[in-house]
Amino acid sequence: MPLADSLLEPASARPDITRAVCRGAARHLRERGYAIVKEMTFGNGRRGDIVALSPAGELLVVEVKSGLADYRIDGKWPDYRDYCDAFLFAVGPDFPHEILPGDVGLIIADAYGGALIREAPRHPLAPARRKALTIAFGRLAAARLALIEDPAPRD
Repeated sequence: MPLADSLLEPASARPDITRAVCRGAARHLRERGYAIVKEMTFGNGRRGDIVALSPAGELLVVEVKSGLADYRIDGKWPDYRDYCDAFLFAVGPDFPHEILPGDVGLIIADAYGGALIREAPRHPLAPARRKALTIAFGRLAAARLALIEDPAPRD
């Protein structure tokens, strides 16, 4: 399939690319010292693909896009800004990243790693929201770890 056609496929047809970009972006963030969780739901019902917590307590949300169609049909990404100190997109090397807004960060990634192409502008969270999100982040990470250690807990 030509590249131009593959970029226009719906996101549901490209789960392999989504997984690869997500994996590479997560690796990149961990290399930079961030703790990450994937698929974290916020108070507004939106779910961040990757939420990263810095050693200083800064929260990033990274929205993974598998292709142009995935980006074009997704109008919800501005809703994430209220739940992070900085927002970034993570896309594959073939994504036409020049179409992305200039006021967000950008990671180019594949299954093996990623590179920060554009730093995300910072917009610090209010202290109460930061505390609530940091607690939610920790509880989600702990719950997922518990399921790995004991996949069939007793009630």
